[in-house]
Amino acid sequence: MEYQDIIYETRGAAAWITINRPEKYNAFRGQTCEELIHAIGKASWDKSVAAIVLTGAGPKAFCTGGDQSAHDGAYDGRGTIGLPVEELQTVIRDAPKPVIARVNGFAIGGGNVLVTCCDLAIASSNAQFGQVGPKVGSVDPGFGTALLARVVGEKKAREIWFLCRRYPADEALRMGLINAVVPPEELDEEVERWCAEIAALSPTAISIAKKSFNLDSESIRGISAIGMQALSLFYQTEESKEGVKAFLEKRPARFRG
Repeated sequence: MEYQDIIYETRGAAAWITINRPEKYNAFRGQTCEELIHAIGKASWDKSVAAIVLTGAGPKAFCTGGDQSAHDGAYDGRGTIGLPVEELQTVIRDAPKPVIARVNGFAIGGGNVLVTCCDLAIASSNAQFGQVGPKVGSVDPGFGTALLARVVGEKKAREIWFLCRRYPADEALRMGLINAVVPPEELDEEVERWCAEIAALSPTAISIAKKSFNLDSESIRGISAIGMQALSLFYQTEESKEGVKAFLEKRPARFRG
């Protein structure tokens, strides 16, 4: 596959996959998801790769979720909601090696869900996390909710979704959403250090450990499947369309008439 929306490169024993849409704050469209799925799959079965790094281009954003400019009752790709997000989340979880989120800037909406799905997350001190779905007539009714609750706890996960606040990197660290926070100028060095430590370990042991962690939460995949069906129906409603329209017009949404 010839990549348009991402950059794939290897650094030592790590594959670095960068969402390269900085003008859109690294929001993903259908094409972006397809490329991410392909690239993560490619890195997953490359025996020279010990770890996979997922990040965003530029200093402003890791990823801000689905591109609202490509959303008109459905997104612009394939899948239940027009984005193969279930496949993207699955390929991250099924990769037989750790996937590390290198979080630079905003990890909002679907970007926050990607951080949740990654095995490890290292953030710049200027990173911000949070959900935005209920502001724009959307939600991630699977790993973005149920797995998040396992990661940060039920009450905190519900707060994140019900209030749509933004959380600085230090708070994300305290709640257990990420593993480490470093100054922006040290982010690459820290990520490379973690990758090197992983590369020194048994790849089979790491793979088995990851699979055993994931088996405990595998039922969430079924929750996601039925949840995405409900979401596809919700996207056809005036309530959801109002959220997208308000976002694009840069005004508060009027959900209640």
